[in-house]
Amino acid sequence: MYTKTQNGLADNYGRVATDLRVSLTDRCNLRCTYCMPEEGLDWLAKPELLTDDEIVRLVSIAVTQLGVDEIRFTGGEPLLRRGLVGIVDRTTNLTPRPQVSLTTNGIGLARQAEALAAAGLDRVNVSLDTVRQDTFQQLTRRDRLKDVLAGLAAAHAAGLAPVKVNAVLMRGVNDDQAPELLQFCLDHDYELRFIEQMPLDAQHGWDRSTMITADEILEKLGERFGLQPTDAATRGSAPAESFTVQGGPQTVGIIASVTRPFCGDCDRVRLTADGQVRDCLFARTESDLRTALRAGASDEDLADRWRTAMRGKLPGHGIADPTFLQPVRPMSAIGG
Repeated sequence: MYTKTQNGLADNYGRVATDLRVSLTDRCNLRCTYCMPEEGLDWLAKPELLTDDEIVRLVSIAVTQLGVDEIRFTGGEPLLRRGLVGIVDRTTNLTPRPQVSLTTNGIGLARQAEALAAAGLDRVNVSLDTVRQDTFQQLTRRDRLKDVLAGLAAAHAAGLAPVKVNAVLMRGVNDDQAPELLQFCLDHDYELRFIEQMPLDAQHGWDRSTMITADEILEKLGERFGLQPTDAATRGSAPAESFTVQGGPQTVGIIASVTRPFCGDCDRVRLTADGQVRDCLFARTESDLRTALRAGASDEDLADRWRTAMRGKLPGHGIADPTFLQPVRPMSAIGG
């Protein structure tokens, strides 16, 4: 008889990973200041990347043997992956059928939203930190706001709902724009979630003292909107604290990974574009599945290796610990 604790991706603290984040590429077509330098990074060479077939095989093992029921495709920027639609189609045809979503910066989404919906994609998360063109260009070093807005509209029209918007506030850059961004999302029926800036930049320039905290975000929003916490009992392992806006039904979320960590309820595991298992977003170690896969390992062996990789997951990310060190890989190479 299958049990998640015995056969799934359980760690030594009683948590079971059922939500798999799969990075399809480390490349990105933006250069967000809190993520990477203007010149970009040294991208993975093509032979290092998992092929489409290898990705689908590992995802299939996760779903059919390890109890994973939710797949999130990420990057870098996953829309840059040529085989994306096919990967989504093959994933949504697995039995049991997982929930499948995509995290993207939205550039190119206008062209692919309908095809992704037809392939069975359930919803999208789009990163958007501002609706002002000058601020967008300052943050991303690219003049592509119109493309992102077009991608959001196309996703909504294609039924990839709820369309979620992920925003990071930077002190002195866009921290005065939180109410404006929320009003934009309310007007367009998007679900906004603010995320505390995390220590995942390639430059290792993150400074907690300059980070906009969840309390500050709520204070800024409260100057314009009435917010009420939703029932915390329904949150489960969801990373966002949810608040109704002006009595509802629309909501806004706050992901306070730094100041209000939710590690004790974490149900996530990550697979990088080069086939490494990461048991935590902030892990400094990885477990290699690609080498075994290419050496002819069976599905059962790969599943056992994956289970072993998860058992050593730490109880928390430890950002508050004075000895905390950022992961060697930046966010674009890990996958969100």
